[in-house]
Amino acid sequence: MEKAGKDAPTAAVVVDPDGLVSGWSEGGRLLLGWTSADVLGRPVTDLVADPPPPGFPEGHGAATDDPGFMALHHRDGSTVDAVVTVHPLVGSAGRAEGRVMTVQRWDRRPVIADRAFEQCPFALGVYDPELRFLWVNASACRVMAHDEEQVLGEKYRELFPELDDKAYTDRLSEVARTGEPARLITVFRPLGSDYANAWATSMWPVRDAEGGVRAVANWGFDMSAEYWARQRLLILNKAGGGIGRTLDVVGTARELARTSVPVFADLVTVDLFDEVLGGEEPPSPPAIAHGQTVTLSRAARHSVAVDSGPPPAGRPQRIGHAPDSVATRCMATGTSTVELAAEPGPGGEWAFGPGLAADPAHWPPGNPLIDESIAADGLTGRITVPLRARGALLGVVTFARSDRPEAFTADDLILAEELTAKAAVAIDNARRYSRERATALTLQRSLLPQRLPSQEAVEVASRYLPAGTGAEVGGDWFDVVPLSGARVALVVGDVVGHGLHASASMGRLRTAVRTLADVDLPPDELLTHLDDLVLHLAGDLQPDSRFQPTGESGATCLYTVYDPVSRRFTLASAGHPLPLVIAPGGATTPVTAQPGPPLGIGGLPFEATELELPEGSLLALYTDGLVESRELDAGHRIGELLRGLNHTATSLEELCDTVMDAVLPERRTDDAALLLARTRALHPDHVAGWDVEPDFAQVPRVRKLAVDQVEAWGLQEAAFVTELVVSELVTNAIRYGEPPIRLRLIRDTALICEVSDASSTAPHLRRARTFDEGGRGLLLVAQLTQGWGTRHNADGKTIWCAQTLPRTQPR
Repeated sequence: MEKAGKDAPTAAVVVDPDGLVSGWSEGGRLLLGWTSADVLGRPVTDLVADPPPPGFPEGHGAATDDPGFMALHHRDGSTVDAVVTVHPLVGSAGRAEGRVMTVQRWDRRPVIADRAFEQCPFALGVYDPELRFLWVNASACRVMAHDEEQVLGEKYRELFPELDDKAYTDRLSEVARTGEPARLITVFRPLGSDYANAWATSMWPVRDAEGGVRAVANWGFDMSAEYWARQRLLILNKAGGGIGRTLDVVGTARELARTSVPVFADLVTVDLFDEVLGGEEPPSPPAIAHGQTVTLSRAARHSVAVDSGPPPAGRPQRIGHAPDSVATRCMATGTSTVELAAEPGPGGEWAFGPGLAADPAHWPPGNPLIDESIAADGLTGRITVPLRARGALLGVVTFARSDRPEAFTADDLILAEELTAKAAVAIDNARRYSRERATALTLQRSLLPQRLPSQEAVEVASRYLPAGTGAEVGGDWFDVVPLSGARVALVVGDVVGHGLHASASMGRLRTAVRTLADVDLPPDELLTHLDDLVLHLAGDLQPDSRFQPTGESGATCLYTVYDPVSRRFTLASAGHPLPLVIAPGGATTPVTAQPGPPLGIGGLPFEATELELPEGSLLALYTDGLVESRELDAGHRIGELLRGLNHTATSLEELCDTVMDAVLPERRTDDAALLLARTRALHPDHVAGWDVEPDFAQVPRVRKLAVDQVEAWGLQEAAFVTELVVSELVTNAIRYGEPPIRLRLIRDTALICEVSDASSTAPHLRRARTFDEGGRGLLLVAQLTQGWGTRHNADGKTIWCAQTLPRTQPR
């Protein structure tokens, strides 16, 4: 019962049987301001501010003496809330003599506050420092499933040992010990509930008048809806940063599985179509229909117990989904399905009523399905979601719970679909990237040399490695081009950019270099012509946002020529790193060439540098992807490359592998190409030359010398053809050329005949008419040999032709 303040005055009022005031105490004056002269003889109802209760004062409290609450007039015009108790007056003969009323001031605030605390939907409690219950409200009793009489005086830890959350009780004890308030969020599953609840709790000390801590009070409310909504947002945020980091289909599937375990599910599997794993277009939806088994490949499986990872390379784990399975139905209909092993129980009715988890209205149609058979697999629930992106079906994902008792909710289904949608877009991006990368790699590898050509000038080995997964294919390339005179051209280049346009640009540049090499231009002149070609290609492209910029502009190229007869190595660079040259003893031969600008700049010259190399020198041509590093400077990386090149190896192929393993970083962001060549020298006995006087009478003598040399080499079968071509070439040089004239024979993989003169005029092959006396010489040479051409130099030109030698011929 509400009590009036202990210091408030109490008024005593005597009312006669007619309801008139016949007695008035001093307390009445102190409480209401009226003196006895003011009220005696007046009806008592005049003191009541509101309409008095029926029968007042005769019937008010006559039987029980219970107090009543009413507002009374104060003399100053205000009203006073009062507790009024009416007692009957009985005379000596038992006759009613009137009423005696006691009036006390009623302070409304303490009474309302008591009722507010009692009826508060939050759980309120007060504990002594030993955590004994001193007071609890109705909500706290409902949460504990105990009434007030059962808990008062009992210790929390002893009364609820199964619910004892150390974080909660230890924090209460700490508040009692330190006097510092605290806040806490605890998660627990009430007994008999299929859902976990999250409670927010505030704790504070209760002090006496002297400031000592006499008790600890706390309030708590069920914030499960808000808590789990925040947890789902955190999972989605983690998924946003953890799914799709790599442009790899299997890697992205594993990221989805690992992101979901154990925060959301205990077991996650991701099954994909083989076409998706191969970077191809997934099957169309009509291909997935009821009545047929759908076979997928398990790209990822992750659980709280074990992570089996992706299927072994070349042996994917095949998963067949039966026609009537949930997974097949989900893929066919494009809708998700939730299976529960048992009908879920209701949610806890804490604070503001049932949580969303237990509200059937939040489930989409057809969910959840109650399937007791999944319990045989140790599962309490499973969510199956079709994996779709951009209208294409990629596979199916399952989220299962086994080790936790909490049942899936409608909100969990939404989260599973959100996670799957994020992963689906990332997997589709990875699939598209894989397809484009495979296309670019196929194009690039088809444009690179499939095998290095046969030649005797150098022993060669090469390696090309595309950038690591997650980076597009670049435009690094290399080539080995046999030239006239037993020489060989070694070329390496790098196209700006990545992707298909870089591969196409690389193919155009390599074709252009091959074409210019066939003209037998010196390295500096070849780069000049190549630079002009790149400028023309760039000019042909009209400004249009639909086209990629040409990759040739800004590309780099290193063109070198090695002559095994003179052992001279000539090089010119268009913005490309210079080659490394290592002498047979291991000493580095400095290359002092000055690289020119990259291709497409125009207007600047290219310089050629010539070195004479001892036989057995090692040449290393490479692209910058081999030595570039974010952590180390180029000089340090080139030093590592030189140390790798000095490694002892049985062959150039082994040395290539050793260098690539030692120098390449683990995570490559650019392509890398390496071309190694070990020089050879042609023995002087394999070269013969004669000066020719510009007199037709010299032709028989020179012809005889050539035939004798060929026979001395044991090439009698080539003597007849050699006699004819020497006669024709020397005759043409005397007739159309300028002295000095020189004949040279080279015995290599082919028998090469060269006639040089000082004229720059080049002969042209033409078909002689019936009555022409001339014009058949070069046609005859072209018919009798396997190749011929013209090579220009600073001193004139050289006409050459080559006869293929039988491989059984000793050299």
